[in-house]
Amino acid sequence: MIIAVDGPTASGKGTIAKALAAHFGLPHLDTGLLYRAVGRQVFLDGGDPDDAGDALAATSFPDSLLDDPHLRDEQTGGLASRVSVHPAVRQALYERQRSFATQEGGAVLDGRDIGTVIAPEAEAKLFVTASVEARAQRRFLEMHERGAGVTLLEIQDDLRRRDERDRNRAVAPLVPAADAIVIDTSALGKDEAIAAAIEAVTHAIS
Repeated sequence: MIIAVDGPTASGKGTIAKALAAHFGLPHLDTGLLYRAVGRQVFLDGGDPDDAGDALAATSFPDSLLDDPHLRDEQTGGLASRVSVHPAVRQALYERQRSFATQEGGAVLDGRDIGTVIAPEAEAKLFVTASVEARAQRRFLEMHERGAGVTLLEIQDDLRRRDERDRNRAVAPLVPAADAIVIDTSALGKDEAIAAAIEAVTHAIS
């Protein structure tokens, strides 16, 4: 069984995907981490994330980079959004994601194009979303706990820019799959969102 969980930044899709993986006993892949690794590698290489050549070269990042704590930084998130617009980058990472999705027994993947591109045959597809204000508040609290000096307004502006890039890129834009179940977590707590997702997946596969 393949479960696809898509949605914008800070919507709660990662938390939901991990919970679904634990509930259904499936391995989980945060595909956004792959794009963050590419963005981080571009930075380490001194390259330009908006340059297709520099971004493609960074897709050969070492697996050890996936453990780099800087991958969770706001700066790296912005770089990930910028490198992800390049078709060559998306193609380079496609096989890696596809292999994980089609492993024996199934898997849970979260990202932005799992249900539409990576695993369109997924038995259960969720699109997790939330308002910019709700997402910014969550990210602000998360960053505050890490001691990051970023304002709520800056996070809101960054999320809007990322949404704009993700929704309007030529390849694999951020859109719900036609058969995806949409879950708006704006007014939901963590446990409520997870419960709604488990119920939705259970219904989809029954």
